[in-house]
Amino acid sequence: MASAASTSATAAVAVASRLLLRRSPHLLRRFARAPSAAVSSRPSSSSSSSPFGAAALRRPPGHRARMGHTSAAAAASSVPALGLTKANAVELPQVTFTGKDTEFSDWKGDILAVAVTEKDLSKGSDSKYENAVLKKLDEQLGGLLSEASAEEDFTGKAGQSVVLRLSGQGFKRVGLIGLGQNAPSTALASRGIGESVASVAKSVQAASVAIVIASPAGIQDGFKLTAATAIASGTVLGLHDDSRFKAESKKVHLKQVDLIGLGSGPELDQKLKYANDLCSGVIFGKELVNAPANVLTPAVLAEEAAKIASTYSDVFTATILDEEKCQELKMGSYLGVAAASANPPRFIHLCYKPIGGNVKRKLAIVGKGLTFDSGGYNIKTGPGCSIELMKFDMGGSAAVFGAAKALAQIKPPGVEVHFIVAACENMISGTGMRPGDILTASNGKTIEVNNTDAEGRLTLADALVYACNQGVDKVIDLATLTGACVVALGPSIAGIFTPSDELAKEVTAASELSGEKFWRLPMEESYWEGMKSGVADMVNTGGRQGGSITAALFLKQFVDEKVQWMHIDMAGPVWSDKKKAGTGFGVSTLVEWVLKNSS
Repeated sequence: MASAASTSATAAVAVASRLLLRRSPHLLRRFARAPSAAVSSRPSSSSSSSPFGAAALRRPPGHRARMGHTSAAAAASSVPALGLTKANAVELPQVTFTGKDTEFSDWKGDILAVAVTEKDLSKGSDSKYENAVLKKLDEQLGGLLSEASAEEDFTGKAGQSVVLRLSGQGFKRVGLIGLGQNAPSTALASRGIGESVASVAKSVQAASVAIVIASPAGIQDGFKLTAATAIASGTVLGLHDDSRFKAESKKVHLKQVDLIGLGSGPELDQKLKYANDLCSGVIFGKELVNAPANVLTPAVLAEEAAKIASTYSDVFTATILDEEKCQELKMGSYLGVAAASANPPRFIHLCYKPIGGNVKRKLAIVGKGLTFDSGGYNIKTGPGCSIELMKFDMGGSAAVFGAAKALAQIKPPGVEVHFIVAACENMISGTGMRPGDILTASNGKTIEVNNTDAEGRLTLADALVYACNQGVDKVIDLATLTGACVVALGPSIAGIFTPSDELAKEVTAASELSGEKFWRLPMEESYWEGMKSGVADMVNTGGRQGGSITAALFLKQFVDEKVQWMHIDMAGPVWSDKKKAGTGFGVSTLVEWVLKNSS
């Protein structure tokens, strides 16, 4: 990501081997077998239920296969990851959601959670709640609810909650969840209900919860399905705790959630299943971002992507291109970034084709896949450089593969989707690109590297050319590309850049359903003047002003004019400083966008 402001024996062998390959390839062929084991070594794990549980598979150059078939070549490496680190097997949330139209007072289980607005807590002259749900519940509890809310100073503000232990009732506890001034009218607000319920459920180790909206009339009938879906998603994501790299993990107790008063029937059931499928993709994306760079190398990222195709071989195929094949495709821009690392690059292409064929639209989603970004020779230094967080510089690829995993389960008809990632590391060594070097991309355009820390756009250049060559109608790329975008929009909003008003409307509509935040920024063509080189077609970065705009203009040079294209700069929302973890940003919006194109 372009910033706004001791070598192991294995690594030594790998670097030496790559130096031989570049300078004396005929010598390397004479020693091919011995060094190859060291070069292809990957972390191993016995875990199969958690990402990164298996070591990277070794494949011949340019390997292409319909995944789902195994061979002797899929042997796990015996060499452990740097620091002997591997992901532990953890239990992911497995929650069953059911829509019910029963009386909440008759429900039996661990927690009856009631979502209330500030207005719902108003009382009449008789000191009783005016809200019908709260009035009935308070009477059932002998005034305990009214008494407790006063003692706990619960006013219904967003983020507030209070939980009471009961006896003699069908439910063991009752909880009040604050909504603020109004009932939820957006997916984001509805998801917040689920997150709050998950927090309460975890605190008391509840196995079953019922969720009731105190003022269901405040939710429009047409929004109830969306609200239920978002509540379910928020619950699952709120339960998830990425403890794969901790000595101890917490068990997820919640198994059943009943949604009362938001409808019932097959349509709602389908939406609730969709929420679980979507969350599996978001969690996968979060875990990819959270994984440290000594575990999630480019090859391991490729294997994680290949597992999607292996698991859902009815709709997915995988193509994994090694360095030699990328050289044949003349991906000089991408390989220039990868050149310094002991961990070899992997170009990853998953292709989704609907069951039965009948494809009406072809899409591509391209993600930046820098599994670690040191900045290269323009190394990240000083306050605010965030080099310790640069494992998240593959957040774009995490969104891409998270969406792929979700869509593999949803299986939308009528649309073919290509998921493309040029995975590598941006490191420093004698084989690495230097400031002033000129790279040649696969479309023939030349790039003078004036900053090695503006590397993501160099990998995306060849990935976008490759994507357009798949015959797609539309392509979206996602990247943690510039610190400038974080300065402009802050930590919660992604910037979108596109010449296509139609595509902008599609993604905006998708984001309204996902609850993720985007803001369209201009493609100011006059700024391209600052990206011109005296010795090449372009430089890879301009001045500090308008840095996210010039980055988008750079990417535009590698997109076919006939293809609708959008660039999403997600450098801000990829990471939560509060939770010190990845957010899974982008997955939900991408899934909604694909579904809109499917329908």
